[in-house]
Amino acid sequence: MTFASKPHRYSGPHYAGLSVGLLGGSFNPAHAGHRHISTYALKTLGLDRVWWLVSPQNPLKARAGMAPLAERLASGRAAARHPRIQVTEMECELGTRYTADTLARLKQRFPRTRFVWLMGADNLRQIPRWQHWTRIFLSVPVAVFSRPTYSLGALGGKAAQRYARRRMAVHRVKRLAGTRTPAWVFLRNRLHPASATAIRRARALGSQAQ
Repeated sequence: MTFASKPHRYSGPHYAGLSVGLLGGSFNPAHAGHRHISTYALKTLGLDRVWWLVSPQNPLKARAGMAPLAERLASGRAAARHPRIQVTEMECELGTRYTADTLARLKQRFPRTRFVWLMGADNLRQIPRWQHWTRIFLSVPVAVFSRPTYSLGALGGKAAQRYARRRMAVHRVKRLAGTRTPAWVFLRNRLHPASATAIRRARALGSQAQ
């Protein structure tokens, strides 16, 4: 089986009627944990595709230590290894910087595609720091995945409390993509130990040892 060697431009009609999970991030670098979450989302949420939205530059992260976009896209293609996981530079195509704006543009370009925003519990806890964060919950359904040490704090955080009445029961998750927003679910998936921070730290230590 072969996989796309480089990102390609996306057209709306090709994805009409599909359910697509959106996993955003720096992917600095992409790793097996990203793939684990994506394959779990495909199965558990009944998605047709998962797109990795490799950010040109996360506004909440420093530029220092951020690998070039081409390098992070390459790490994504190496890590994804799945015919229904597509690694994209969509925010470059759309000319957006913030997630709320990216979602608005995606819905304009793909009016007949059902999107679900995928994120870890760490991001549920910090999402009130994001630009226009409530627009994200109003734009698309949201699926939140367990992350080591973050889950309890995330469920007690501002975003979870604000939308507590719109939290979907786990046994209904395959309906999430077609549910009226705001709608979100917290999934207690098997935890994966991979961490981009740990990978970068290990690489730095290896370079120093040489």
